[in-house]
Amino acid sequence: MNVPLLDLVAQYRSIKTEIDAAVRAVFESQLFILGPEVAACEVAVAEYAQAAYGCGVSSGTDALLIALMSEEIGAGDEVITTPYTFFATAGSIARTGATPVFVDIDPETYNLRPDQIETKITDKTKAIIVVHLYGLMADMDAIMAIARSHRLIVIEDAAQAIGSACRGRRAGSMGDYGCFSFFPSKNLGGAGDGGMVVTQDEARAKKLKMLRNHGMDPKYYHALIGGNFRLDALQAAVINVKLKYLDDWSRARQQNAVRYQRLFSATGLVPEQIQLPWFPASTAATGTGSCSCRHIFNQYVIRSQARDALRAHLTKCGVGTEIYYPVPLHLQECFAYCGHKPGDFPAAETAAAETLALPIYPELTDAQAEYVVACVRDFYIH
Repeated sequence: MNVPLLDLVAQYRSIKTEIDAAVRAVFESQLFILGPEVAACEVAVAEYAQAAYGCGVSSGTDALLIALMSEEIGAGDEVITTPYTFFATAGSIARTGATPVFVDIDPETYNLRPDQIETKITDKTKAIIVVHLYGLMADMDAIMAIARSHRLIVIEDAAQAIGSACRGRRAGSMGDYGCFSFFPSKNLGGAGDGGMVVTQDEARAKKLKMLRNHGMDPKYYHALIGGNFRLDALQAAVINVKLKYLDDWSRARQQNAVRYQRLFSATGLVPEQIQLPWFPASTAATGTGSCSCRHIFNQYVIRSQARDALRAHLTKCGVGTEIYYPVPLHLQECFAYCGHKPGDFPAAETAAAETLALPIYPELTDAQAEYVVACVRDFYIH
């Protein structure tokens, strides 16, 4: 049996008629840059994220970059973030001329540890970029309390977390900015690159829209130096179709995660062999309950001390996997100037050495999930 890590063809086939019609309508209008599709997408995504305003941009990376630019963060400034995330998080900080300052992660949730943030705050600290990794929100209440007490900007990197929630608040709605990615592999993915910044502040929203269009308002009058960070109308049209299916897809991912937990529990494998993702079992499928935690499972990530050998075995079995992320950011060559060494952030380094993502896409069948778990079990039994 072949089980891909992600099957976007199956998703496309299920909504092909709507997608094709939406794309065709853009071609017939010939309105490719900004326009009504982008405006509608901004309203819909902002509303979904429980934010007041949305600004469509060219990628999740540019969403982070433009949020930093909006706050005029640059050379001499410091921004606190996690070393265990996709490169764009810290890369965007560095591109402004600011310095990324890393804080270790919680080994169960993989998210930033609030209790270590204050030790890294200096008079140069201007912001915190919080990452909601794998579709699970970080502890925003604690992080926002710290940020407000030190008058720091909070940018939520919610590239993997659109629709995730904690205590009734959705990812992207709690910080000063929420940044989303519409990369095709995301829970809400386009047909190429795209992103969105959401905010509750009207003045920030206006500035973001100027910055994404060369700092221009009105046309050919430039009050700011911005860039070309516009969301394409074609991408917005695809997102406008897909958004109405997002909750169904997220529920399917949650149900797949619950099924994995049940199947793995029946194998008899112990934590010394594999560790399953952390999530509140009583709230995993519904996002309700005492924790009110809604994990949307952009990825389903297990841990194994024999990770690389396990991955090789699964590849031979036809099971797609991915390592998110094999080298933590503080040990990347391009950040050598930050002066870190192995052992500085042990939880992030251990996660980088042990984590492995398994197929979790909404269309995953019972038979496919059972096969994935059987292949993992066979690796340890034989």
